[in-house]
Amino acid sequence: MPLHDWTDRPGWEGVHHLWITELLRWVKPRLPPGYRAYIGTAPVVAIGSPVEKPDVGVRAWPEEAHQPPASANGASSEPDEEIAVATLDATASLFVEVRGRLAAAVELISPRNKDRATSRAGYLARYVSYLIEGVNLLLVDVHRRPLNFSFAERIAEDLQFRQAPFPTPLAVSYRVGEPAATGGRLLAIWRRPLAVGTALPTIPLPLTTELAVPVDLEQTYLRAAADAYLS
Repeated sequence: MPLHDWTDRPGWEGVHHLWITELLRWVKPRLPPGYRAYIGTAPVVAIGSPVEKPDVGVRAWPEEAHQPPASANGASSEPDEEIAVATLDATASLFVEVRGRLAAAVELISPRNKDRATSRAGYLARYVSYLIEGVNLLLVDVHRRPLNFSFAERIAEDLQFRQAPFPTPLAVSYRVGEPAATGGRLLAIWRRPLAVGTALPTIPLPLTTELAVPVDLEQTYLRAAADAYLS
């Protein structure tokens, strides 16, 4: 099934759930002995200072003529302020482990992963952390907004290697390899541009430097879209 234009189309959350499930069904039977695939969530932690106003609401309580009595330990029974904080979702992802060690992760990027500076910083930190910790990574982003933003390009900037412009929609796979002679580790990269109205490609999900599972994005997306009744 050709890739849909997700710019203004509703229903992505349902497709995300179905697609990550189809990816699990695709990967699981193709794993070598000893490997296990499962769907889980990983916490997202933003680092650095946000460059825009944080998505929080602050309510200050007015002073009362008669203050409530302090509790026995000296703490006030009422807070000085009450804050409603918007949380970053713990997005469902596909993980592959072997002998209790995380070997690979598959992430389907949602609009909320990159709709604010705080979201972009948090998820970028998550994706880079996989690679720094030696976890192979497959990223799939079918959303072209925001324009001129690409996690693949930001990962290259953060890890300080040169890469030609690689805008969304995209699929990119990273294999963390052996130590490099110049320091650090070798990083193998497979880049697959995606286009609305065309079939999705097959791309490897590396497990080690020698093992990989070819992931058919077209077949898995087709089944997810059919179950979501997308025409």
